[in-house]
Amino acid sequence: MTLDELILNCKKQDLKAQEELYKKFSSTLFSVCLKYSRNYHEAEDNLQDTFITIFKSIEQFKGKGSFEGWMKRIAVNTVLQKYRKKRVYNLTNEEQIEEEVEVEIEDNNIPLDFLLKIVQELPERYRLVFTLYVLDGYPHKEISEKMEISVGTSKSNLARARKILQTKVEDYNRENEER
Repeated sequence: MTLDELILNCKKQDLKAQEELYKKFSSTLFSVCLKYSRNYHEAEDNLQDTFITIFKSIEQFKGKGSFEGWMKRIAVNTVLQKYRKKRVYNLTNEEQIEEEVEVEIEDNNIPLDFLLKIVQELPERYRLVFTLYVLDGYPHKEISEKMEISVGTSKSNLARARKILQTKVEDYNRENEER
């Protein structure tokens, strides 16, 4: 079955087609969810919610542009919508933009699972801004709109995320030098 046929059958709420679509794209969308989630379990929940949204709104896909890109946007928006619903307002002044810190990975021997782990350990708003900006290339203006924060807050959260990650990478390198 071609992708177009699969989409058409999903629009008709064909369960077999939905299952096939899930099997075809679940690993791709799971990796998107994992980037934005605190852990594996949360990513699984976000993946399920993403597919529920995809199946509910598949009628809106008109065949213009990439279907996979459309689904990835739904995955990102699903995670961000959950964030906005449970957001706790911080009363500190986030408008002060801190000096931009670049995370330097001097040694390519840092395991990918370690890097993913330290990104997932970031406070939620820092993790989301970092992932949107660094990993997915969204500009601060769009991040501020998606997360319902100011551009200054987006920049500040990115700087703080980078600072935390830089410290963890330096600690990791120091620990491994001592071995």
